[in-house]
Amino acid sequence: MTLPFYLLLRDGKKTWCQGYCPRSSLYMTLGKHHRSSRKIPRSFTQSEVKYGVLIYFLFSLLIMTFSTLRVARGQMAPMLIPRFLIFIPLPVHLVPLLPFPEVPLWFTHLSFRIFSMMMTTTTLGLILAKLYKPRTWCTICPVNTLSGMYLMKKKDASLR
Repeated sequence: MTLPFYLLLRDGKKTWCQGYCPRSSLYMTLGKHHRSSRKIPRSFTQSEVKYGVLIYFLFSLLIMTFSTLRVARGQMAPMLIPRFLIFIPLPVHLVPLLPFPEVPLWFTHLSFRIFSMMMTTTTLGLILAKLYKPRTWCTICPVNTLSGMYLMKKKDASLR
């Protein structure tokens, strides 16, 4: 989760978004088979939806962090099923490919939280790719939004 920001600081551009993001590659590959004539809504490219998504995912990271700490302290039971949009449990049982009996429950909980967040973003991105253009998710992606904010501040600082 930190690699996109490392590349941003190292290269001074959106290296992750432009070349390494697996979601971007997935959306572009699937987008070759479907072209929508709908334009991306202006609220996606301006600030309303972008910052809403950013706030939602920062909130998700806080929930993920504090719930994992609570599981590690024995203050709550671990979440052992994926959830869509943090709160909607999915009736799916995921079987571990490599069972590790020594893995602490807090780590399993954290893994399910990260998986849930990645599954949610991928699903939303696929829906947006179908409705609009293949990389519509990229316009509201929190990594892209934070990278853009950083680059704007850096540009403003260099103009002074």
